[in-house]
Amino acid sequence: RMKFFICILALQQLYVQSVAQDFDFFYFVQQWPGAYCDSRHSCCYPKTGKPPADFGIHGLWPNYKTGGWPQNCNPDSGFDESRVSDLMSNLQREWPTLSCPSNDGVTFWTHEWEKHGTCAESELDQHDYFEAGLKLKQKANLIHVLTNAGIKPDDKFYEIKDIEKTIKEAIGFAPGIECNKDSSHNSQLYQIYLCVDTSASNFINCPVMPHGRCDSRVQFPKF
Repeated sequence: RMKFFICILALQQLYVQSVAQDFDFFYFVQQWPGAYCDSRHSCCYPKTGKPPADFGIHGLWPNYKTGGWPQNCNPDSGFDESRVSDLMSNLQREWPTLSCPSNDGVTFWTHEWEKHGTCAESELDQHDYFEAGLKLKQKANLIHVLTNAGIKPDDKFYEIKDIEKTIKEAIGFAPGIECNKDSSHNSQLYQIYLCVDTSASNFINCPVMPHGRCDSRVQFPKF
């Protein structure tokens, strides 16, 4: 009986540790809408109209240093639009949805919060979470960084190493880059991952790089 009790205590201890050690870092992921719309996804502009020709936020994803990530951590914590009402116009502009049918973005933000955001609630409440994403996007103005270096969304092809180097020089840390293929099988610049500390405020070296599968030359499609 004592043995059983000790076992329960040990399990409780393990549970407490796993709750405290929620995650090790975030991936802050921005996607290029031109590549999203060229890929196998069907793409619909949001009800607010065509988003700007800029990287849009895909998400802020808690991750483990060992690879892998937590998800759907708190089913009781649903997305509440009223808690981010002051951020709404910024979210529509900086974190736009391209999924079909055309919608206002709430479904996308709900998914991001429920799958990823709830796993960072030890650090950030819902308002903090979305605000952190918006602030990180301002800090890493990728379209500005790339176009300043002559890497433009003009359907031309660029060396992936030049894209990586340009971002690393501007932000101080190497990005992870994910590509997709368009219908002509061109490798396209699709998503850029930057790693962020658990407070969601500072870029850091990536403990784990995402698997990007890019050709050495990639197309930066128009949008």
